[in-house]
Amino acid sequence: MAESVGEVPSGEKEFEELTSKVRNIIEFPEIDEKEFDEMIKKASRGYGDPLPHRTYSICPETRRVVPALVWEKYGKVWITKKCPEGMITDVYYESVEQYYRFQRWKYDFKLMSFNVENSGVNCPFDCGLCARHRSHTNLLNIVLTNRCNLSCWYCFFYAKEGQPIYEPTLEQIRMMLRNAKKEYPIGANAVQFTGGEPTLRDDLVEIIKIAKEEGYDHVQLNTDGIRLAFEPELVKKIREAGVNTLYLSYDGMTPKTNWKNHWEIPLIFENVRKAGGPGIVLVPTTIRNVNDHELGAIINFGLNHLDIVRGVNFQPISQVGRVPKKERQRFRITIPGAISRIEEQTNGEIAMDDWYPIPIAGHIARFFEAFAGKRYYMTSHFACGAATYVFLDREKKRVVPIPRFIDVDGFVEYLESKIEEVQKWKHLGKLQKLKLGAEIFLKFKSFYDEKYAPEGLDVLGLIKNAFMHGNYDALGKFHQKTLFLGMMHFMDEYNYDVERVERCVIHYAMPDGRIVPFCTFNVIPELYRDKVQAQFSYTWEEWKALHPDWDYKKDKYFRTKEFVEKMRKSELYRKTYTDIENYFG
Repeated sequence: MAESVGEVPSGEKEFEELTSKVRNIIEFPEIDEKEFDEMIKKASRGYGDPLPHRTYSICPETRRVVPALVWEKYGKVWITKKCPEGMITDVYYESVEQYYRFQRWKYDFKLMSFNVENSGVNCPFDCGLCARHRSHTNLLNIVLTNRCNLSCWYCFFYAKEGQPIYEPTLEQIRMMLRNAKKEYPIGANAVQFTGGEPTLRDDLVEIIKIAKEEGYDHVQLNTDGIRLAFEPELVKKIREAGVNTLYLSYDGMTPKTNWKNHWEIPLIFENVRKAGGPGIVLVPTTIRNVNDHELGAIINFGLNHLDIVRGVNFQPISQVGRVPKKERQRFRITIPGAISRIEEQTNGEIAMDDWYPIPIAGHIARFFEAFAGKRYYMTSHFACGAATYVFLDREKKRVVPIPRFIDVDGFVEYLESKIEEVQKWKHLGKLQKLKLGAEIFLKFKSFYDEKYAPEGLDVLGLIKNAFMHGNYDALGKFHQKTLFLGMMHFMDEYNYDVERVERCVIHYAMPDGRIVPFCTFNVIPELYRDKVQAQFSYTWEEWKALHPDWDYKKDKYFRTKEFVEKMRKSELYRKTYTDIENYFG
């Protein structure tokens, strides 16, 4: 079995083994140009309106904006676009029922500031952010380097030997952080440092400190964790500098499905425990016929390491670049498809109805901003992402999703009905605040089912502190016994929906001052990612002159057979992977 041993891990051999057998494919329905024209005439146009729905997409061949139709057939939702070279169809959502359920919680917002003068008429080719964009930056991505210690076969982003090196200066990084803070009426408050592999930068700690100086409450490090496995002091330094979360690549439970860092994970976990943090979010790139059979096991793994693992954020694959239809049918998985796998693999313990779309947080945020004094709206398109929380009852070996004991729908509807009263919170006297908080708390109890609630977690006490005293410190305890489960499906040329990108909440900052949505930055690299980074890159010769002691091969991680054998036989490996509970039977 391929284990990326004795070489720089690339995943090529493992992928070939995993894809030697095809378990299932998605059959795409076809419609001709006449059917398309008839359907699009009758299609709805407003955001969140019923299917069939008219939107716009981009043509994979000509890169032109083209009309597109989101429509239903066989219980699934499809997107079909009319390109100059013909009709192109892909799956948009694998459950029309879940599509409509999530659509109910759409939440729109209008960003009042913009970074470019473009009108946005030619969206997504006017990005920067333009006047047409609707959502503020929930998470700002800043690429720190295109150097990487791995050589992933599918990645076009890391610098090959002899190629230009992209590495923004500290001044450029500070400028990018400040730009996102200027968004009106809500500036960015969370940043993710990414790459390449950001831990290759020697000044990483200084960069983290700059983010904290610029007022970012949440700092996230997107990493493969290799350096953190072998340099415990680095883990301690980044935690002390202000990193809240390690956004850690973790694609599966075996050396085959997780060839990137399977053998290094035990060391990463050990070093994080010794350093007292940061919290870890496991990030599996989810691919049909590759690792979709291990999604439940990955959640179970996270629950077994709940002292340091705060969440699992699945990312259904984005098939960027030219991808033949057969490959898209073979590897494409959407949010409902992944959730369905999780329901099957957890024996129904985490079900389809336990998940909610990301915009539901916008409804809740509008309510809680009155108490906390902070505005933070997650107003992505309802089809972009999903999330839930699960509680672990260790004594009973029971996993309880939050919707099993809290009527989330009823609770949010109630919050919406009280919003006008709550918005007066700042102007109320102490007794009036207590009275209003007590009223809301008592009403909340009617949405709470004690019978199904997990033991050992005083949910009512936490909520009472929040409603009656505006005290959120206790909510930190909430995360110590819960696992966040998220899912974010980034788009590609084949499922591209302009209506979605207009509401994107995850953005990239660029050294030319622009801020660009994730699904524009990566899907149209020739206009954004690659073009601008080439403009700000060092040539190979310039980089070598600035760093005379640097060598390309020193960046790379060579996994030795001796290391793998040592890890395989170690107690640490056994405690990490083998001696763990199965919470799903």
